[in-house]
Amino acid sequence: MTRRRWIADEVSGDRATLLGGHADHLMRVLRARVGQEFDIATGPAVRRGKITAIANDRVEFELGEELCDQEMPEITLLLAIFKFDRMEWAIEKCTELGAARIVPVIARRTDSHLAAASTKRAERWRRIAQQAAEQSRRPGSPEMAVPIKLSEALNVPAALRIVLSESEEQTLLRDVVKLDTPGLENEGNGITLALGPEGGWSEDELQSFHQAGWISASLGNTILRAETAAIAATAIVASVLHSL
Repeated sequence: MTRRRWIADEVSGDRATLLGGHADHLMRVLRARVGQEFDIATGPAVRRGKITAIANDRVEFELGEELCDQEMPEITLLLAIFKFDRMEWAIEKCTELGAARIVPVIARRTDSHLAAASTKRAERWRRIAQQAAEQSRRPGSPEMAVPIKLSEALNVPAALRIVLSESEEQTLLRDVVKLDTPGLENEGNGITLALGPEGGWSEDELQSFHQAGWISASLGNTILRAETAAIAATAIVASVLHSL
């Protein structure tokens, strides 16, 4: 039977701890008991963990053997902020698919009320990403950055930077990744995808991407919702990278 995986809140040597609501879910919902074993992600590794103590808002583990775990592809998403309920769904699913870093971006067509409220949502987005990482048995949670303006995001380092554009008619995302993937492993920064808000990127934003050296690509002829585009793009890139 596959063991549940948890991402440790604290790690010290061969000891790990879950805290707060994280621990409460394990204690009260899953009714954990001393002696039970789970997989514990500690950051650099995933190890087998046995519960040694359960107290108020705290579950402690003794860590055992290190477990083999498939390395995740290095995918960064610049995700233009859109309606929060749909964006949360995108964050959850893109985490399950293997996104290593998610950067919320304030774009020209981002609703001003959403932009103003986005900083206060950052912690909730981190919790959603962590829960999705544990559910999908990832070795760790993706980095969830604080919201930034597009001008700050244009020069993020990456071996391959792709902006998804509805106006692109010739180049498909999967073809760009297949063509430019050789050598990515030597760059250390993987692939970064920029996905626009509802209504897409504005023309001047697309021009800024191109001036900064980004490659424009399409997901096909259909017009997708922002959350669907994010999930589809992540799935395409992860599939190509896993097949290499």
